[in-house]
Amino acid sequence: MTPAITLVYFNAGGGHRAAAQALEQVIAEQGRPWRVERINVMEVLDPERLYKRLTGMEPEDWYNARLATGFTLGLAQELKVFQATLRLLHPFLVQRLRDHWLRTEPDMVVSLIPNMNRCLYESLASALPGVPYVTAMTDLADYPPNFWVEPGQRQHYICGTDRAVRQAFEQGCEPWQVHRTSGMILRPDFYKPVAQDRRAAREALGLDPDRPTGVVMFGGHGSAAMLSIAKELHDVQLVLLCGHNASVARRLRRMPAQSPRAVVEFTPNVREYMQLGDFLIGKPGPGSLSEAVHMGLPVVTVRNSWTMPQERYNTGWLLENGFGVVGTSMRKLREPVNELLARLDELRASVAKVRNRAVFEVPDILEQVLREAGQPVPGLPEVQDLRA
Repeated sequence: MTPAITLVYFNAGGGHRAAAQALEQVIAEQGRPWRVERINVMEVLDPERLYKRLTGMEPEDWYNARLATGFTLGLAQELKVFQATLRLLHPFLVQRLRDHWLRTEPDMVVSLIPNMNRCLYESLASALPGVPYVTAMTDLADYPPNFWVEPGQRQHYICGTDRAVRQAFEQGCEPWQVHRTSGMILRPDFYKPVAQDRRAAREALGLDPDRPTGVVMFGGHGSAAMLSIAKELHDVQLVLLCGHNASVARRLRRMPAQSPRAVVEFTPNVREYMQLGDFLIGKPGPGSLSEAVHMGLPVVTVRNSWTMPQERYNTGWLLENGFGVVGTSMRKLREPVNELLARLDELRASVAKVRNRAVFEVPDILEQVLREAGQPVPGLPEVQDLRA
């Protein structure tokens, strides 16, 4: 019988959906004999879309709007309110999800989202005892308590950094539960050879092919912060990837500059544009940092009170590994950019050492978990003790 694998995501930000799509694509390309279904957990919990009818927006829209405007101050406190709301609604959420699992009968559930893994796991364990549940972190580290790791649950965790592995053990996980990959899940196209002529592609965009070039990127929703970055770095050659933020793109095109620049709205060809750059400027999101490092680009980012709580560790990861420079404000990037340009060869050498194959490693982990499902878990001979 063909195993049915359910990948769970939501649309807050874009990294959770992108990771689910990447896994689904790789599983198909590898010819795994699995039937894969992606589900947006918000649609399962609210199939009648009552929230949108009452408010005029999807549940994730408020968060994405905050990302687009850059107004992220206070998200740490709002996260606590959100988690408290989940605890209050827990019986309802478990019942709604339990009904879904009974209808769809998956052989494995893989979560690519934080905060909701308690209700997802408990609903699956109640509906289909013995069906394995796996949480694949799309952050470089956990933000405990109850963000990614749910202590006391017999689920599996896929971690892309040593920090995430340590956090899992600190919260009581056993070796059989924790699986280390070589990094974050990236889209498979990031591993395909880049066919374009870098010099010619720069010239086609009106850029100087011999000038150091920064790629400015703030995810699929862009950010108003790009306006202040472009203003301050008026003499630095930039490729500004605005995503779906057409308003910011229009304003950037009208902005005077002393150096060539290219303003790009939403494109599926992010990899090609990143290949034109020498460094990345953006927020410390796990996806954009991992993509940049994979593409050989050192990073300039910032950490301050506006930095989202789950992304604060990422700046330390960047500095510890020599992958970039961290400033204090997107409005004051001149000094960090100058430092990066002065150290460009050194930082390039550091990022060049990274070999992230996570998207290809995760299916192997899932196959092992499937194979072992229903067996006594402690003492499995194939499981490596990651604390050794």
